[in-house]
This record gives sequence, C-alpha cells and structure tokens, in this order.
Amino acid sequence: MAIQFHPKVGQILLCDFSVGFKEPEMVKNKRPVLVVASDIAGRVGLVTVLALSTKVPDPIKPYHYKIPRSSMPQLGRFQENDTWLKGDMIYTVGFHRLDLIMLGKRDPTSGKRVYFQNKLGRDQMKEVYKCMLHGLNLGKLSAHL
Repeated sequence: MAIQFHPKVGQILLCDFSVGFKEPEMVKNKRPVLVVASDIAGRVGLVTVLALSTKVPDPIKPYHYKIPRSSMPQLGRFQENDTWLKGDMIYTVGFHRLDLIMLGKRDPTSGKRVYFQNKLGRDQMKEVYKCMLHGLNLGKLSAHL
C-alpha cells in the first residue's frame, strides 16, 4: 500500500520502479531506497530518494556507500547481503511508488502491522550526501559538509 505522508530524511522505503522506467534507468520491481530530502513546499506527493542495491559495485566509486547491516531492517533479505547506496541513482518519485517495509509482525497490544521506521544517523547521512554530490559530479563540494 502506498504511503500517504512525506517520509523522514534517512528513512529506508521500498520503491516500485517497474512502470515508466527503461534501461539504463532503474527497472527492478521493488527496490529499497533512502529518502534524502525533506518535504519541499509546492512538491506535494513527491520524494527525492537514492537507490540501494545488494550488488557490490565493480569498481567501487566515490558515489557508493556501504550501509551497515545494523541500519537495515532486521529481515533476511536485508541481512543476507551488504547494502550499497548508489549516490548516482537519484530519483524524485511520487508517493504512489513508495511503501514502508513491513517487518512481518503485529503489535501485540493493537494487532496492527509493524513497519521499519528507523532512520540513518547524522554521520551516516553526511556520508550519503557526499556520495550524492560525487554522483552529480560535484564531489569537490563534499568538503563543505
């Protein structure tokens, strides 16, 4: 089910890239993404994200960042392999493409589903923004973060 709110910076969600994209753009069905921008006035229903991948980049470039497993959802698919941020794969997508990551549990008191809500910390986001700047060929600006 699509989100109905602007997610927080540093939050990891699932994004559906299956419709409207063509190679060499991202074309996988649902892929984890990282939210990198807060709500911007006049851009209702849009979120800026960076793609995440479990494929190790070859070669690893300045726009890649390995996200610690402890920062990822504690589910098999997110814990089996390392997760790499692709700072050169920046997208602005609509809420209709984004879903929270369900942890497969229900809250014992309310019976509601439990979703992954954690965010990357300040130091990790600093590394993310450096990667994003390198992905835009603006890496020299990362010294100012």
